[in-house]
Amino acid sequence: MKTTIRKAATCLLAAGLALTVTASPASAGGRHAGIQRVLEQAVADGTTPGIIAEVRDGDGRWFGAEGVADTGTGRERHRQDRFRIGSTTKAFTSTVVLKLVAEGRLSLEDSVEKWLPGVVRGNGNDGAAITVRQLLNQTSGLFAYTLDPAWIDAYFSPNYPEHQYEHYRPGDLVAIAMTHPPLYAPGTSWNYSNTNFVLAGMIIEKVTGRSYADEVTRRILRPLGMSATYVPGDETVIRGPHGRAYSTLWQGPTAERHDVTDMDASWGRAAGDMVSTTGDLQTFFRALLGGRLLPPALLEEMLTTIPTDGKGWLEDRGYGLGIVAHKLPCGVTAWGNGGMIHGSWTYAMGSKDGSRMVVSNINGDWGDALAVFTAELEAELCP
Repeated sequence: MKTTIRKAATCLLAAGLALTVTASPASAGGRHAGIQRVLEQAVADGTTPGIIAEVRDGDGRWFGAEGVADTGTGRERHRQDRFRIGSTTKAFTSTVVLKLVAEGRLSLEDSVEKWLPGVVRGNGNDGAAITVRQLLNQTSGLFAYTLDPAWIDAYFSPNYPEHQYEHYRPGDLVAIAMTHPPLYAPGTSWNYSNTNFVLAGMIIEKVTGRSYADEVTRRILRPLGMSATYVPGDETVIRGPHGRAYSTLWQGPTAERHDVTDMDASWGRAAGDMVSTTGDLQTFFRALLGGRLLPPALLEEMLTTIPTDGKGWLEDRGYGLGIVAHKLPCGVTAWGNGGMIHGSWTYAMGSKDGSRMVVSNINGDWGDALAVFTAELEAELCP
């Protein structure tokens, strides 16, 4: 159980074409039959109430769904449904930071102290020794506030309903991390820490004088026409069409399921609070990996990864600047990001150039979602 909770806590939180094909069990033949079978199996084995996946490639757009969006009404999951994307948010945060770098407004080698004086301090933590780059590639050594024992007891246990609507400012989250010493000297190892991306969001606000939400909207969402994606801020109810999200509160797959759709996600901030759809995530990652959001040199920096094997996170992965490289069992490497937040798992991965992407969401947090997503990618990306 401790291993499961740790993975959950660290994982927190991944342009439309003319042809559209909607899959159903009766029409799931052809090239996408493999991924359709993965969706069906995920529901059949109890991994999730419902699962959706969208594939885009040179042949067009395919969407598949299995199970239900709402266990009470039996409503099916739909393409337009919005959901919380957890740590997939990190790719947006990193992209905004790199856009500011491209404009010459900050450098990846700037210290955290330069932009946030006095914020990273105490218990051996030193913002002057940590660079912006080390925040984005998770080599700062900073403790993850989501692994604080009191935090785990509140947010990754049956106590969660008591904390579901608590609101946090970014500084509150960093302060929790500062009660712990760093895990290692900056740049000497790797660990997954949401603290890094909360700080990155704070730096965006300091550099621009605008909110993180405003910068994501004006630099990414609005130019790409991603009208269903947003940073919720103080909002606790998902805007627009959406299904429900279910959690067993980390008590195992057979435990009681709780509806956790409505929540205050401010505890994720720039590390994991955003809402999106499969279609919008397709648009974002295809634009990002396709070189339409960043200059080539900075995209190369973003895709320069550090192996995470043996670091207490996920195996067969590499971590860049807010981007994950996932080496599949067949040897193919998928690129993008993914994330978990209560009741919702998301994975948005594909080819390095973004020309072939798979985006999927599961509306339950008790099954082996990562195994399901890996099987989806194998079905679509492996020879």
